[in-house]
Amino acid sequence: MATSHELIAEVSKKPEIYSSAQGINMEDLSEDIVEAASSMLGTDPPKHGSLRKVISSAFTPKRVSLIQEQIEGQAARIVDDLLKEKEGDFVKLVSKRLPMWTVFEMLGLEEELREETALHAEELVSWNDDDVAAGRQPMELLNGALVSLLTIGMEFAGRRRAEPKSDLMTALVQAEVDGRKLTDDEIGSFFVLLSVAGNDTTRNTTTIAARALQDFPVQRALLMEDFDGRIGGAIEEFVRWTSPVMSFRRTVTEDTVLGGHDLLKGDWVVMLYTSGNRDESVFVDPWKFDITRSPNPHQGFGGGGPHFCMGNFVAKMQLRAIFDQLLHRAPNLRVGDPDFLTGSFVRSVKSMPCTVD
Repeated sequence: MATSHELIAEVSKKPEIYSSAQGINMEDLSEDIVEAASSMLGTDPPKHGSLRKVISSAFTPKRVSLIQEQIEGQAARIVDDLLKEKEGDFVKLVSKRLPMWTVFEMLGLEEELREETALHAEELVSWNDDDVAAGRQPMELLNGALVSLLTIGMEFAGRRRAEPKSDLMTALVQAEVDGRKLTDDEIGSFFVLLSVAGNDTTRNTTTIAARALQDFPVQRALLMEDFDGRIGGAIEEFVRWTSPVMSFRRTVTEDTVLGGHDLLKGDWVVMLYTSGNRDESVFVDPWKFDITRSPNPHQGFGGGGPHFCMGNFVAKMQLRAIFDQLLHRAPNLRVGDPDFLTGSFVRSVKSMPCTVD
């Protein structure tokens, strides 16, 4: 286990020794599942860099600007609905809606497919949870969700090849760098990654940060004194505090030493970001929620290296937009205790009651 900030960074920055291509989960999954479910997360250089370069080429400045406008407008509509409802499940009413809408709107996925896609994305990270499994075996749930997402993604890509539109999926099927285009399998796998990572991490950071702002009223007051000036630092603390991705696994490619421990080729190393983000040698009073924390070298978007989250700018847009709306338009929002999902990969909240006076 790599539990310290330093060791997580070391593992992250040495992909030639600590490989992602043999699996990123704490469970031993088949090679087919790893390749189909992980996209870039389950690749090493040089393939990882090639994939990332092609995918990044689809995120033009014009597209990013449009994404920001869409996020701000949708955040306002979400809080409109919250103020009408007055009470319910915060996850359902607020935190799951913005990331789900953003990802599928960016991609251009048809409205009638969005709920089904989001459901399968949730299943893909919650197959160890008895409530979600609802009597199904874990591997049955995992395989079913994965096949469904891949099918939706590849059929969607086929429609955009035949009939291009002004959306991210069209950009992905047309993207070409140094003569390389994405294959159908790569697009399907990236669709799975976007559906899961684009939904789950921002959703859970929103939920847990909303509870933190309630539990630490002094920090909330500080933020409201100068929202525009402090929200950037607050978002970094939201991510550190939540650590939405709890772990990633690597496989050792050669005999080596990590943190004074001998490792053999084929051994597994699991990076625990929840631990690295509470490392007392890096963070002063790490169990304090502090929106003014500076510096804040959290590892919520990864420990550096080639796998640093390429969508972090979208996550930050979403968090800024939704908390701008919540804090200014629903100042009397109260939330209850979160009900956490059982799992080792994502720190996920299934539900959290809320009321707005």
